[in-house]
Amino acid sequence: MALGIAPFGREMEIKKIVLDEKTVKHLSDLGIMVGSKVTSLSDSKGAVILKVRDGRLALNKDLAMRIFVA
Repeated sequence: MALGIAPFGREMEIKKIVLDEKTVKHLSDLGIMVGSKVTSLSDSKGAVILKVRDGRLALNKDLAMRIFVA
């Protein structure tokens, strides 16, 4: 399922990222990579708020729809 529509409050593992190499590298630097665990916290004005490691990040909804979790 796409991260942009994932249920809130449930930890999930990133399975696939369908983006260009530069963006994948940037997300990897932020801790968002295949195999990492993330929790979707909320959806706010076109952004998805995520818990990644010990921090929080906001991702554009379009970007979040290209990251797949299970």
